[in-house]
Amino acid sequence: MSDIKPVSRTHIITADCPSRPGTVDVVTRFLCEKGFYINEIHSFDDTAVNRFFIRIEFRAQTATDFSAEAFSEEFEQRASEFEMQWQLASSPYKSKVVIMVSKHDHCLNDLLYRYRTGDLDIEIPAIISNHPDLEELAKWHGIPYYHLPITKDTKPEQEAKVWQIIQESEADLVVLARYMQVLSSDLCQKLSGKAINIHHSLLPGFKGARPYFQAYDRGIKLVGATAHYVSDDLDEGPIISQGVETVDHGYYPKDLAAKGRDIECLTLSRAVRCHIEHRIFMYGKKTVVFSK
Repeated sequence: MSDIKPVSRTHIITADCPSRPGTVDVVTRFLCEKGFYINEIHSFDDTAVNRFFIRIEFRAQTATDFSAEAFSEEFEQRASEFEMQWQLASSPYKSKVVIMVSKHDHCLNDLLYRYRTGDLDIEIPAIISNHPDLEELAKWHGIPYYHLPITKDTKPEQEAKVWQIIQESEADLVVLARYMQVLSSDLCQKLSGKAINIHHSLLPGFKGARPYFQAYDRGIKLVGATAHYVSDDLDEGPIISQGVETVDHGYYPKDLAAKGRDIECLTLSRAVRCHIEHRIFMYGKKTVVFSK
């Protein structure tokens, strides 16, 4: 008979509250009293706004049944004394991620590779595009591909179809993997806190279709990318992750663009990972991100 013991599930509790003594203790003491083992803990006290944030991964020390309802009922009694806003998540759970893309395929390819190899613990119920170019790539992965062309006149109808797909797929997250369309204010509001966008770091200085040519002409020395939550403020939503690398005079526009694509892939996947692993707190226009 095998001596291998069943692995107990991992649970994640995230909480934030006004800054005051005992904020770590109220969570860790409760977990200890209930016989749970802490695998990972992160906390941060934002003294600028007097707000405390904590994220804890924990598990039972033996493989036992876990009642989220009982846990929540008991912990709420402790948390309410500290005015805590908190959430509980349990694994294994594969977040459902809908990907939106136009013609650039580097970010989509990277996400599909991480999905295929299990590096990102997600499901991809749909890929949506305003162009047909990447349909074969989606078919190869067995993922439904929705080609929804868009014009200025058809934008409301197109976005209505997009929203319908998102709802029907029960998506936990929408990723704009170089989707080169500006979402309407209405769709941005519907996706608040549930949609991540990626773009190069040359904004706002170098706008338009040829930013790397503009950057080359100005002798740029840094190239990077920003992943952020979608908001009504174009490309100015709460930042999740950023990446940057130095370049020099030997980088022509095509070299700058290639470097930018690499950084975009890494930055976007990092942001997606932080979201699905519940490592992000969003308050106002700021974020607290407990990256691994």
